[in-house]
Amino acid sequence: MKTIPLILMGCGGVGSHLLQHIVSCRSLHSAQGLCLRVVGVGDSKSLVVVDDLLNKGLDDSFLLELCRLKNGGESLSNLGDFGQCQVFVHPESKGKILEIASQLGKKTGLVFVDCTASADTIVVLKQVVDLGCCVVMANKKPLTSTMEDFEKLLTYPRRIRHESTVGAGLPVIASLNRIISSGDPVHRIVGSLSGTLGYVMSEVEDGKPLSKVVKAAKSLGYTEPDPRDDLGGMDVARKALILARILGHRINMDSIQIESLYPKEMGPDVMNVEDFLDRGLLLLDKDIQERVEKAASNGNVLRYVCVVEGQRCEVGIQELPKNSALGRLRGSDNVLEIYTRCYSDQPLVIQGAGAGNDTTAAGVLADIVDIQDLFS
Repeated sequence: MKTIPLILMGCGGVGSHLLQHIVSCRSLHSAQGLCLRVVGVGDSKSLVVVDDLLNKGLDDSFLLELCRLKNGGESLSNLGDFGQCQVFVHPESKGKILEIASQLGKKTGLVFVDCTASADTIVVLKQVVDLGCCVVMANKKPLTSTMEDFEKLLTYPRRIRHESTVGAGLPVIASLNRIISSGDPVHRIVGSLSGTLGYVMSEVEDGKPLSKVVKAAKSLGYTEPDPRDDLGGMDVARKALILARILGHRINMDSIQIESLYPKEMGPDVMNVEDFLDRGLLLLDKDIQERVEKAASNGNVLRYVCVVEGQRCEVGIQELPKNSALGRLRGSDNVLEIYTRCYSDQPLVIQGAGAGNDTTAAGVLADIVDIQDLFS
């Protein structure tokens, strides 16, 4: 039986689903000769670690109780009787992580899984990589920090997986890396990489006012609590930056042209969420409706996409042919078109559910399993 010890940082939506997937897949992985041994789980305040790092993992019943606690909005420090575990609070937890990485990294191997949404993990990630650990990320921020951080994290590419930073569970990064390895030059990437904005744009195409569509998306749970976090385009821009850097472009976030669907006058520092939903959105309806009608008169539709082409990297609304893969997109699916020498007239199209905690967690689990050949 091949054993992979792992530490999970971030047990919110994605992290909790990941732990549940690990527990539910025990029989499947056992049949494959694989065991994922969770030796530690951390949140922003504390870290829970099994007392015998070399031989034990946190019990499945403990992991499920941990998920129940986190889903209720509580901290790991409220778990109560830790039994065979130890708890370390921040900032002591950071030192403990590095101690574990040093102990297991080059001995048994260790996977450090980052399911946070924080830039605070960057320093630790760079250190655990040097200590021989593997890193799996759903967190986009470490890869969209400075070029120096990006290159440091990818110093050992075989030990890094980050599929879920771009397409949740979709094989975007793997497909792109295969194309690059084959020597087939990538000329252009166009993608709708936000389930929220994909839903919004396909609904306004049907003539529905933007204000009503955004409110409906919020009620369906598609948006962040403040929909401007989605409408501002920053999440898509981070995904575009990761793709551009994979292609070898040494650019930073300030190199990307980002179109926000709301003006600065409606930003969070000027208008609260309730005012934006009740008053601000209504003022955006007319402009979006006119753009939808103009596109329709040209036989096109509007989609919020990222475009990576040469040194050009931009994010925003574009008119696209109605019969293209992106033009046919409906609902919250993601679609990515990759144009290369081999895929010139007909691009390689990757499409499917590209959002949601469950889907993203499944992508993270697949990444963990994918690096099993590095473990004895």
